[in-house]
Amino acid sequence: MAQPTELLAVLIDADNVPASKIGAVLAEIARFGTASVKRIYGDWTSTQLSGWKAAASEHVIQPVQQFANTVGKNATDSALIIDAMDLLYTRRFSGFCIVSSDSDFTRLATRIREDGVTVYGFGERKTPEAFRNACDSFTYLDVLEEADAGPAATPLARTPTPALRQDTKLVAGLRSCVSTATGEDGWANLGPVGGLMRKQQPDFDPRNWGYAKLSDLVRAIGLFDVEPRPIGGLQIRNKSK
Repeated sequence: MAQPTELLAVLIDADNVPASKIGAVLAEIARFGTASVKRIYGDWTSTQLSGWKAAASEHVIQPVQQFANTVGKNATDSALIIDAMDLLYTRRFSGFCIVSSDSDFTRLATRIREDGVTVYGFGERKTPEAFRNACDSFTYLDVLEEADAGPAATPLARTPTPALRQDTKLVAGLRSCVSTATGEDGWANLGPVGGLMRKQQPDFDPRNWGYAKLSDLVRAIGLFDVEPRPIGGLQIRNKSK
């Protein structure tokens, strides 16, 4: 029996996301469910959003006009937040995708999660930590660049083993999650380890270091044993010192 489709609301801050990334963002969102609502917010009378007009049309995203009535006040953020709360109250959506690099949406993400609804964040590396951590998962736009640009794109360079081992946050997080997920046989299933990492570090993604899969990343670090499970999949354990 087919699983029910997860309905998602996609809300885009046009002022803080480049139009060139939206195709890759929507492709990533399709992994989580169906984007039944797609809205983008900005002052469409501004020439700064000219690049977004074609992108919004191509991807069937509804533009929401918000005039910048006062200099220094971000009316776009307010419009997005109001719409998000209206959509939340309908109880139709299992997840919200907030596409922005703006910390102003930190409280919005927290409020949505308080209702038990998943929040997926997308933004640039400059996105403040507070907003990243307020989401269930946060994906950096640059790791999606290859899918957006097509086969001719240059993938992110893989971080070499010495640099990976010096990344104390990464190594300590993986060691902790492996220990937490380890069973009586001394092994942990790799899938749950990745899930625990995302809960502890919402922006955790092997692609941040240039690796397509978690198994590729942990093998590159070289501090873990990784083997096939007898019933399928992979298992992992911390190497003995």
